Amino acid sequence: MSDEVSGFVLAKNRGEKQAVAMTVDGKDVDLAMTVSLDAKVEFITKKDRKALEIFRHTTAHIMAQAIKELWPSAQLAIGPVIENGFYYDVSCEHQFVPADFEQIERKMRDIIKANYKITRQDISKSEALEMFAGDRFKTELITDLDVESVSIYSHDDKFTDLCRGPHLPSTGAASTHFKIMKIAGAYWRGDSKREMLQRIYATSWLSKEDLDEYLHNLEEAEKRDHRRIAKEMDLFHMQEEAPGCIFWHPKGWTMYNTLKDYIRKCILKDGYVEVCTPQLVDRSLWEASGHWDKYRENMFIAESEGRMMAVKPMNCPGAIQIFKQGIKSYRDLPLRLAEFGYCHRNEPSGSLYGTMRVRGFTQDDAHIFCTPDQINSETKKFCKLLSKIYNDLGFNSFSVKFSDRPAKRTGSDEIWDQAERLLQEATTEAGLSYSLNKGEGAFYGPKLEFALKDKLGREWQCGTLQVDFQLPVRLGAYYTAEDGEKRHPIMLHRAVLGSLERFIGILLENYAGRLPLWLAPVQIVVATITNSFDEYAQKVYDRLKQVGIRAELDLRAEKISYKIRNHVMAKVPVIAIIGANEVDKHEVTLRYPNGDQVTVPLDESVDLISNKCREPEV
Repeated sequence: MSDEVSGFVLAKNRGEKQAVAMTVDGKDVDLAMTVSLDAKVEFITKKDRKALEIFRHTTAHIMAQAIKELWPSAQLAIGPVIENGFYYDVSCEHQFVPADFEQIERKMRDIIKANYKITRQDISKSEALEMFAGDRFKTELITDLDVESVSIYSHDDKFTDLCRGPHLPSTGAASTHFKIMKIAGAYWRGDSKREMLQRIYATSWLSKEDLDEYLHNLEEAEKRDHRRIAKEMDLFHMQEEAPGCIFWHPKGWTMYNTLKDYIRKCILKDGYVEVCTPQLVDRSLWEASGHWDKYRENMFIAESEGRMMAVKPMNCPGAIQIFKQGIKSYRDLPLRLAEFGYCHRNEPSGSLYGTMRVRGFTQDDAHIFCTPDQINSETKKFCKLLSKIYNDLGFNSFSVKFSDRPAKRTGSDEIWDQAERLLQEATTEAGLSYSLNKGEGAFYGPKLEFALKDKLGREWQCGTLQVDFQLPVRLGAYYTAEDGEKRHPIMLHRAVLGSLERFIGILLENYAGRLPLWLAPVQIVVATITNSFDEYAQKVYDRLKQVGIRAELDLRAEKISYKIRNHVMAKVPVIAIIGANEVDKHEVTLRYPNGDQVTVPLDESVDLISNKCREPEV
């Protein structure tokens, strides 16, 4: 009896009817693979998260086959799975337009219906180069691979592509719940000096319900686009003369400062002191910190009097300069230096997107200088602060990723071992579960990444906590230990929101502009039905302003229905309507966004709105 068996046979013997692939000794492979009977085998079934990626990977190949059959001269570049779907980069004389989508989708369904068997073959690099001799993209990829053999996948004799897999057993096993979404331009291998390809994006799901929900959420996300909402609320704008930077309007700046002031109150209560470091710093400091080597291409440079300066892309070297002033003792630790640091990074122009991706932004940054045995308590303290702030802002849960050492890093493996162990222990003691984000740590240390989930189920990575054994050493920061010896402190880099600009975009999309009353730039508008009631409306407005409510007065000679429509569009939380009844009875009618109205005495209305406008208790 053979000591090897195929995944198909093994799945059948184990009754795994839903298996689509398998993990053998930690590696994901096709069911057609033969495995040793003593191998550790786990089946990937439709209910597993990995299964959706495999379905999408196969559907990407099906789309590629459809394109080749419809436009035989097309050359295929790469087609990876991405979040919510996949794409394929194509070089083709035909310029794809949305009108082509239906034709491609029909051909894809034909390929699924044909149920071609999907097979894998491992061949030598020389054989692969010969097979793809007419394909400049595949030959370049194969040539650059530092391997002796490569794998190819075929749909019977109809289609063959270079791929690592794994894939479904046949095209007929693929889901028919897919949709081609859009076309974009993409440079070959991300190099702007190379050929511009046509990137065709698609999404794929295991059920019609999942596909419908995704498309619905996309439609809803478009309605919630923070750039559209910002225009309706008159918060900010951006223009070509300052790419990636924001022109804050009065209402937007009010919201910005309200959020910033709330964060400031939280951190000051939590034992931080606030500092501010220079925008422009000499190149020598960035070289000493290691940022010049790692981030030079993302830094804006200025020269003056023969000196090369850099606009700061981050705040940490400046925080160390403050720590170094004066002698520090172990009794001074932990020292928590907070900074709303305005930073600039030279992001590619094509990646800029509203407030979500900018070149100029403010971090709610802080650097905690501590001893190794304080990492645990400081991590728990930070996680508690972060949880409170997120909850106050309307996000009741978040996920955590632990990012360990990257390939390019500074420091010895022994230091990294210690840093990773201490941060993992602290995270566990803080009561947080986490997933591993392998190789994604900062070049100086491991980190935690905190991701929020919004009302559309989208995740936003915001907060971070990074353990740094390196920078205090590089920049010569010391404290006097209990035994009288000089030691380097540990530096914890941490942020709750990440970037205020980006977080404001997240808030606008999460709430669809209907912000909590305490955070709304305009909390109430007093609007008259006719100008006969202007005097009383002014009195109501003055009373609201006296108690600190952000109110506006609308005395325009327009119909009240027009005024209401304007203010509802501008996402004003409450409209105070003033007419004859309100004047006669000394009352105010309060109208809410859902159309509900309540008429109450003036004093009661002021108290009611004032109570609702209170920011969360710090």
